[in-house]
Amino acid sequence: MNSKAIIFGIKGATLSFKERKFFSKFKPWGIILFSRNIKNLEQLKDLTSEIRKLFNDKNYPILIDEEGGKVSRLNKIIDFSVFSNKYFSQLYTKNKKLFFTIYGIYTNVVCDLFNNVGININTVPVLDVRRKNSHSIIGDRSYSYNPKQVSLMGNICINSYSKYKIGTIMKHIPGHGLSNTDSHVATPIIKNSIKELINKDFKTFKHCKPFFAMTAHIIYKRYDSENTATHSKTIIKKIIRNHINFKGILISDDISMKALKYNITENATRALRAGCNIILHCNGKLNEMKKLAEIIPDIDNFTQKKTSQFYKFLM
Repeated sequence: MNSKAIIFGIKGATLSFKERKFFSKFKPWGIILFSRNIKNLEQLKDLTSEIRKLFNDKNYPILIDEEGGKVSRLNKIIDFSVFSNKYFSQLYTKNKKLFFTIYGIYTNVVCDLFNNVGININTVPVLDVRRKNSHSIIGDRSYSYNPKQVSLMGNICINSYSKYKIGTIMKHIPGHGLSNTDSHVATPIIKNSIKELINKDFKTFKHCKPFFAMTAHIIYKRYDSENTATHSKTIIKKIIRNHINFKGILISDDISMKALKYNITENATRALRAGCNIILHCNGKLNEMKKLAEIIPDIDNFTQKKTSQFYKFLM
């Protein structure tokens, strides 16, 4: 059975009977985990094992949103809250030797944990260029105000995870740093010049080459005054695919976020139509998942090919 072009979240620390029945019928491309799904190390290992047995796929994509700093889903197992992207970027600037020592230990611990429990994709790096008026939703999740520094740190992150056979998802393409609004609750609109966007925000993504990228639920007024990047054919084709030259699998940010103004199925349909390869739906609400499963197609040939390349990387 082909996978559906969607990643689902789940409700709890184990798969419910209804979830198992649903996933057996509609196989999503992947499952993403959050704090609500994690109690301890053994439970997490049992959960990922249960998911892979259900799909009979040892390489099945199991994702987590573990950035470190204030976005840490593993805090019931180990506290990574001090290790924000801003912290690592500042450490690199002050003392490169110490940075590589500490960052090496950090990624070793994180990736060893992932490999031990069966997680194979993390939604890092955050490649948004911070501004003075950036919303706090970004804050120290951004490496720096300097796009060159953001690219540098992003590549270190991608390469470090790759050594441990963990896939990465750069976000939020083509750039969330100019937003002074939280896209979880409203639609950010960026009116800054094309020149600034190209020289700062888009540049960081252009120099990083992970397997995956995640779209920003942001309207870039100079390119498309109506649609967020997730729903914009112009942004996805002209900027993400052609200018940034991203050749991997493009994943939407969570389609249940308030930045997207349509209902859940329309948000998904418009994202696929615009050029996203896979939809992300995080909240684990089974009633929404059932609606989405009915309208989401199987992954296309491009996504199948890129998924096969990712599976080979895992070996």
